[in-house]
Amino acid sequence: MPARRATEEHISTESRINDRIRVPEVRLVGAEGEQIGIVSIGDAMRMAQEADLDLVEVAPTARPPVCKLMDYGKFKYESDQKRREARKNQVQTVIKEMKLRPKIDPHDYETKKGHVVRFLRAGDKVKITIMFRGREQSRPELGIRLLQRLSADVADLGYVEAQPKQDGRNMTMVMAPHKGSKPQRLPEPAGHA
Repeated sequence: MPARRATEEHISTESRINDRIRVPEVRLVGAEGEQIGIVSIGDAMRMAQEADLDLVEVAPTARPPVCKLMDYGKFKYESDQKRREARKNQVQTVIKEMKLRPKIDPHDYETKKGHVVRFLRAGDKVKITIMFRGREQSRPELGIRLLQRLSADVADLGYVEAQPKQDGRNMTMVMAPHKGSKPQRLPEPAGHA
């Protein structure tokens, strides 16, 4: 059995800069993005010091590695800012679940439909589950008809993302709000003083 290699310990995701670059020559890119060409590491380091910048390895796998003259501290700060901004603009997808029975009472159906409407308006996806018991399992068309009715009733707010599918005793369907529609958060009810 071959021995483990020592390189499996820790792989750094940081770019190598200045003295940490240990190759004889590099393909150098200037501070403004201009191509300088292939130069020795000594010349590249000297150019970086003269310009009061860092020599940063941007493509370590290229032959020869590509390095750029830049202010590394400013570069790290700006990339962190971009990453933070992207995370802030990310939308967290929430999947709510609504459970129904094939022989649901009309009033109960309206109540459950109201919940689905509220979830879709809030911008959440809804997983609708029809639960079958006993002999109801031999009549999956009841569940499909109920899911089709529900999707038609809320078609103005959302669309069927995952078609109805039988999974053992349950049948599930996923609905998602229409793209581009802004979530409408309802105001919280006022508390009593």
